Amino acid sequence: MEGIEVEKYTMRWMLSVKPNIRTWFVALAVALPLLRISSSMNTLLTKASTASYLKDREKKKELDWGKRQKIIMGTAEGLEYLHKGCEVRIIHRDIKASNILLDLKFRPKIADFGLARLCSRDSDRISLVNNTVAGTFGYMAPEYIAKGRLTEKVDVYSFGVLMLEIISGVKNTKIESDNYFETLVTDAWRHFQSNTTTKIIDESLNAEDQIEEIKRQIQLGLLCTQAEPTLRPNMSKVLQILRHKDMDLPSPTKPPFLDESLILSASSFNTLPSKSQTNINFPEKSQTNDNLHRH
Repeated sequence: MEGIEVEKYTMRWMLSVKPNIRTWFVALAVALPLLRISSSMNTLLTKASTASYLKDREKKKELDWGKRQKIIMGTAEGLEYLHKGCEVRIIHRDIKASNILLDLKFRPKIADFGLARLCSRDSDRISLVNNTVAGTFGYMAPEYIAKGRLTEKVDVYSFGVLMLEIISGVKNTKIESDNYFETLVTDAWRHFQSNTTTKIIDESLNAEDQIEEIKRQIQLGLLCTQAEPTLRPNMSKVLQILRHKDMDLPSPTKPPFLDESLILSASSFNTLPSKSQTNINFPEKSQTNDNLHRH
């Protein structure tokens, strides 16, 4: 048994064990196809998390566009497998930069499945026990925070935030503004609207020859972080877009604007206040963008 068969066996075993054992195991390894098993132990060693690179000015310089592209693509492949490739669908619920580990070749590994939930193939959403919403602030989708709606599009939203962080080198937290509440996501959307998305690209990238593709991926990140979950592409579509650079992309709709009092009352947590204390403003549904196509 080797290669892909080892990985599939590992995933089946992980799904069969008790949650506490599963959490420990996946934190150490990762879901297919990101679990690399070979004769070399180096493939199982990690350098650090993506977050540790993005927050360190000197380490961030090591992440050229090729490495950042590898992180984005590898994470997308892993999520697509969790949503479509497993015998049961897995919603991670806590996709963020600190949970994307990098091996010695900067290949990403999705870690920490402590909040993951299993969903049957014939169900499009998961009912939460006691209406408990868990995750990391800044990465959680608005419909999940406000109404406890847990679908694979929650992971898609988190992935979109991650994409924008990797491209900009900036964490998705409040940006100082005198006039309105702003985050990395809303800032990226405003720049997209004014055709100035190059302003959010990490200056340490030095990737002038890749500017058009980087701008395209900013647009993809914004498509993933739209307020209306049905407008977000699934991870299979995200992968298709990443692999086929000739695909036309629609303009993203406005991202969610969370109530500022909620944001100021918490910075990073596992359990949010009750839904009555959560206020999410959604854009109108009149705009649709599900017609992704190629030239």
